[in-house]
Amino acid sequence: MRDSKPSGAQDKCHAAALLRFLLVLCWVALLALVGCTAHADPAAEAPLPANIVPASDPSLFAVDHPEQFPLTAAVAHSAASELVVTGTVTPDVARNVPVVSLASGRVVAIHARLGDTVKKGQVLLTIRSDDVAGGFDAYRKAISDELLSRKQLNRAQDLYAHGAIAQQDLEVAQDAEDDAKTTLDTATEHLRLLGNDPDKPMGIVDIVAPTSGVITDQEVTNAATVQAYSSPSPFTISDISSIWIVCDVYENDLPAVRLGDTAEIVLNAYPDHVLKGRVSNIGAVLDPSIRTAKVRIEVENPGMMRLGMFVRATFRGQSQQMHTIVPASAVLRMHDRDFVFVQTAEKRFQRVEVVSGDVLSDNTSLQEIKSGLQPGQQVVTNALVLDHVLAQ
Repeated sequence: MRDSKPSGAQDKCHAAALLRFLLVLCWVALLALVGCTAHADPAAEAPLPANIVPASDPSLFAVDHPEQFPLTAAVAHSAASELVVTGTVTPDVARNVPVVSLASGRVVAIHARLGDTVKKGQVLLTIRSDDVAGGFDAYRKAISDELLSRKQLNRAQDLYAHGAIAQQDLEVAQDAEDDAKTTLDTATEHLRLLGNDPDKPMGIVDIVAPTSGVITDQEVTNAATVQAYSSPSPFTISDISSIWIVCDVYENDLPAVRLGDTAEIVLNAYPDHVLKGRVSNIGAVLDPSIRTAKVRIEVENPGMMRLGMFVRATFRGQSQQMHTIVPASAVLRMHDRDFVFVQTAEKRFQRVEVVSGDVLSDNTSLQEIKSGLQPGQQVVTNALVLDHVLAQ
């Protein structure tokens, strides 16, 4: 019994020692692992860099047989400077004629509408007016007074011939007759101005067009009232055979515009039609907010121009600018932009965007280039053919 107890205690001691030994081994292994991690290379753990391949320029092209596409050199060209501005079609105020009513009354009929084209003397409006009734009253009284004055003059002339009255009395009768005739003539003319025939009395007044043109304003409706000599007028008629183009020109560009200069007008609605106009006025006052002056151009209307249309006006200056010219076939029009093909190396071409100008009037096969191309650069003479080959 005394021998068994020491044996059990011994076993416990061995187990505790083994456990401590295992703990020490785990601790040493952990320290070794941490040490290895601390001395690892950070660069080795980083991700590999991406392999970036630069994209080729889409405007550069390689051609196997460049001899199939003839080249020509862009040539320097001197041209007058130009200024391009926008403007609006407006009526000539001197050709805006208000339709004035000489009588007041109520509208009973309207014979024309806003936007109609009318002729001089055409009936536009009919009104019933009390002014006509008053005019006929004055006209009838004037007839009676003139008839009485004429009888009195005849009597005075007879008495004077027989020595019954003095010459002064005869002159008084003559003066009364003259006054009565003047009053009658005035009443007659008043009725005619109101649009009535003195021999055919009626209370209706017709208002006619004082000139030919287009009705650009209407301020009257059926059953409305019209006041004589008042504003606004029932109608406004505009003669648009000759109109104004009013443009805004920045103060820095004003030296390029002079009175009497010609300007080329292109309507946004009709870009293929070029009209000619003349600068008739340059505004004396600048708009303080946008620093522009109103420039007025007078243009004959061929019939297509409508009031309010937007236009593009080009002024030709006095100074000269250098541009380049190339064959018209060398310019490729694509997506509302112009391009040319420039040779950059053997068998290589680049599509370059340019700003085209006018086709030379003395040679319609040459095209002016305002920017994007320098004199001496080699361009393909037929850009459409090369573009077709590249598209295949």
